[in-house]
Amino acid sequence: MTSIPIFFISLVAAFFGLFIIFPIIFGFARLFGLYTIVEERQAKVYMLFGKLIAVVDQPGLHLLIFKLGIKAPLVNFLGKCHTLDLRLDQQYLRSNPVNSEEGAPMGIGVWYEMVISDPMAYLFKNADPRGSLSANVSNSTVRCLSNLKLADMLQNRHPMSQTVRDEVSPQSQEWGYSLGSTYIRKVHFRDAEMIKQIEEKVVNRLRQVTAAIKQDGSNQVNIITSTAEQRASVEFAKAAAMRPQIVGAALQKISQDQQISDALFQTLETQYIVEGQAAITLIPKNSKFLGELVASQNKPVAK
Repeated sequence: MTSIPIFFISLVAAFFGLFIIFPIIFGFARLFGLYTIVEERQAKVYMLFGKLIAVVDQPGLHLLIFKLGIKAPLVNFLGKCHTLDLRLDQQYLRSNPVNSEEGAPMGIGVWYEMVISDPMAYLFKNADPRGSLSANVSNSTVRCLSNLKLADMLQNRHPMSQTVRDEVSPQSQEWGYSLGSTYIRKVHFRDAEMIKQIEEKVVNRLRQVTAAIKQDGSNQVNIITSTAEQRASVEFAKAAAMRPQIVGAALQKISQDQQISDALFQTLETQYIVEGQAAITLIPKNSKFLGELVASQNKPVAK
């Protein structure tokens, strides 16, 4: 029975110790600058009375009493701690105005990476190092890429990027920044009227090309059709010329046998009579006036 209260007492004591007492102790330790925690890609710069006393840029737990000595408890009250982010950062500058060699107003978009390499220079050599770096990149883009040929601006982006990076890197080092990759991402026309004229020219050119393709296709079809018609007419003419020869040779062969010839012509005559839809009247023999009477009453058949 006595073990149960002891268990609850231990549980309550552990709870107060872990969640109340220890946080209070560590809070007072941080307040008096006894220790600090530096995260990955982070730096802390400690200043006291306007003077630099320490720069901590290694990640982990650091006991400031060993780094700052007796000045550690005074930093949070009389000094200042600057926390700097050393991670890689990037920025994109849109439509930097330049002019080509031909006088075309162009806009160039520059994307670049930067990282803080010198915390002291970043804090004290420039009041706004990020803005100054952005202005330096923009000015270098305008200065180095102006008066280039329009074709080079639209095609050779890698040499242009390298030129801008070489121009900016020395100055950025003085401000505590290390410039990373620099790339010309976009090159475009800035004049809306020029863009409209180029679009109209492209559309007209496409229409001309489309019309030329259609005309060429129509010409090819006409050539093929006329050639086929010519060959067909030649073949039909040959067939028409050979038909009398074939029919004459057949009739000549048939005429060699008189009975076959008589039967053929009689059959043809009967066929023509049937196909002609003529009215046939049979009159018996020895009827003198009957044929004339029937002939006078019959009317011609209208076709």
